[in-house]
Amino acid sequence: QVNLVESGGGLVQAGGSLRLSCAASGSIFGINTMGWYRQAPGKQRELVADITSGGNTNYADSVKGRFTISRDNAENTVYLQMNSLKPEDTAVYYCRFQRSIYNYWGQGTQVTVSS
Repeated sequence: QVNLVESGGGLVQAGGSLRLSCAASGSIFGINTMGWYRQAPGKQRELVADITSGGNTNYADSVKGRFTISRDNAENTVYLQMNSLKPEDTAVYYCRFQRSIYNYWGQGTQVTVSS
């Protein structure tokens, strides 16, 4: 079992920045991937960015150059630095932990970008 606790969401003006954090606890071992997904009202959940335990990253085209994902393996925490935010980035952001066939999700944190 893995528990994920997200923090850092909020309301920001367009062009601003936010930093999301996701702390994992529980059965954290082995090769794994942690990532951030988002879901806007009426839309499907989509990948924002993810990072493997070895440090390989993957980004959605819509956030490349603006968002940076990183992780601290010693603290079992993944971060998402979001810069140059746009109104279309408004969504609930979810943290995901994946190892082998197992997937765990956080409760989500709201990010709202005003124009």
